[in-house]
Amino acid sequence: MIKNISKDKVIDIALKPFWNRFFRFNWVFGLVLLLAVCIPRFILVLQANMKGSYGSIGIIMAISALVPFVFLSKNGRRIIGFTKPASYTWLCYSFLAGIFMSTLLFVIGHALYSDTVSNWYVYIGKSYDLPENISSHDKLIHFTIFAVTGMIFSPIGEELFFRGIVHASFRASVGDKKASIIDSLSFALTHLAHFGIVYIAGMWEFLFIPSILWVLGMFVTSLVFILCKEKTGSITGAIVSHAGFNLSMIYYIFYHL
Repeated sequence: MIKNISKDKVIDIALKPFWNRFFRFNWVFGLVLLLAVCIPRFILVLQANMKGSYGSIGIIMAISALVPFVFLSKNGRRIIGFTKPASYTWLCYSFLAGIFMSTLLFVIGHALYSDTVSNWYVYIGKSYDLPENISSHDKLIHFTIFAVTGMIFSPIGEELFFRGIVHASFRASVGDKKASIIDSLSFALTHLAHFGIVYIAGMWEFLFIPSILWVLGMFVTSLVFILCKEKTGSITGAIVSHAGFNLSMIYYIFYHL
């Protein structure tokens, strides 16, 4: 990441020249991105949960990953942390931190809600649509497929978007701490579409207390991803931590629920 440069300088060099005619790299630009990406995503995830078809989610993740390359200059990509990691040791710690957060959420969800749909991992696991009497061999194949895709698509797409371009655009206006709160809150609320507003037996429900716990969990997890980005000096730290989170979550869904 580029350090020790003024906010005005960041604003001037972050966007590609074409986009500088329309935007400034500041909180307004970040808010426009959040509205343009997160609202359609929220709706598409709800529709996917209702219809059981999740192809559109992959498209949203691809768009999220492409946003920094569409709008940002080379300097802008460096500003959001698209650089070589400064600490490979912290890459390992980042992966373990993601596993820890996912495990913590599993323990809390299982302790409070067991195998009911009020448990966030149980509800998310229903989207995998696995056969009831699946063999251990076939389960391993499905787990491998879901684990590999889960460690690639959403970590890259969401981290480049939330911890990358959105965080940096707000940081240019309000500073790093407030930007961390904004992008983490946005990330957490977006995940209400994955759990909290649930579609069960042909009806929509809002699970009030479980959804609060889930959003809080996603908020804290986002802060961990930000920490991993800072410690590694690269957005790669956040991506690796997110990959560890998803791998662990999928493991618990497949083998412990």
